[in-house]
Amino acid sequence: MSAPAPGYGRPQAAESITAGASFLTVDRGVVSIALVYPMRGPAGMFGPSCELCAQLAMEEVNRRGGVLGRELRLVPVDGGAPPAEVAAEVEALVSMGAVQGVTGWHISSVRQAVAPRIAHRVPYVYTALYEGGERTEGVFLTSETPDAQLWPAMRLLAADLGVRRWFVVGNDYVWPRRTTRAAQRYALRSGGRLVGHHFLPLETHDFTEVLRRIERSDADAVLMLLVGADAVRFNRAFGRSGLDQRCLRLSTLMDENMLLASGAANTRRLFSTAGFFAGLVTQENLDFHGQFARRFGLEAPPLGSLGESCYEGVMLLAALIAEAGTLDVRAVEASAEVVSYDGPRGELRLRRRHVRQRIYLAEADGLDFTVLAEL
Repeated sequence: MSAPAPGYGRPQAAESITAGASFLTVDRGVVSIALVYPMRGPAGMFGPSCELCAQLAMEEVNRRGGVLGRELRLVPVDGGAPPAEVAAEVEALVSMGAVQGVTGWHISSVRQAVAPRIAHRVPYVYTALYEGGERTEGVFLTSETPDAQLWPAMRLLAADLGVRRWFVVGNDYVWPRRTTRAAQRYALRSGGRLVGHHFLPLETHDFTEVLRRIERSDADAVLMLLVGADAVRFNRAFGRSGLDQRCLRLSTLMDENMLLASGAANTRRLFSTAGFFAGLVTQENLDFHGQFARRFGLEAPPLGSLGESCYEGVMLLAALIAEAGTLDVRAVEASAEVVSYDGPRGELRLRRRHVRQRIYLAEADGLDFTVLAEL
């Protein structure tokens, strides 16, 4: 688990659980939300940003009077653990009445393990970009899907830069595999094709074989569907190989923390598409940066779309409960279509339990992103 930087700490939990014991204290005077975010594994590198953005949202909700007149608190859960373990922990918290909702950034295999066990019992706001198609009752989604994120980005790169031949590199689980199938359709629609794909286990360190395959192909672009530290290590290996002279890279999961870890020498011709970038010049984003800096100081982790999504998750969950006037998940579902809230991405609304938002294409400029277009 990453240690917090000086000046801030973990969200205050409403419950206390001792390791290896069943001791539990539940405070009925608060609304407690399980915040499921990665504290280890490839995605653990942006866990601290997830944590702090969620905490900022929690404090804002509480300044406005909380949820249903009660204080909102967050209960951290390690979303970087194996999916079955995460699901068991979250289900236990729900079953004991220790949490009345769930949110956070975690990979799709974790969501698929958690949702069937708790979503019909408490509202569950999932904040990670994902492959699309989630229909479980009680699940609400704040982030990007391939049809709104990847397709317009591939279309624009084809039109403006003449990209035609794509090679996909992804981790071996549901999000990269299903997104690759979508990318195959998108490439054909934009006058191109997929010339290869390669899936790697999470926490891969050796990219020799996939780089060799890219080099042997006639690809002029690589679609990266890699998580966190895996994407960082791939960027470094890609830069050392010199393939960045021939192929651009496009990622739908690449934030400023990952750029920083990749190093400026390894981000040449690297593009990203997302609903949020730290460098967006909007009043909402400027306000968010100011709030974050005042609360956590200049030494806090860099802001990026992945961490910021946890702010969105807390704000949406609070808005859903407030609109329903109850914690009952059926009532929350029934009133969801009229819910809106304001945040760093502007005013957002739900449609079929998915947040609709503006999506942008950006290009890495050393260790920062320059936003090129709204898609």
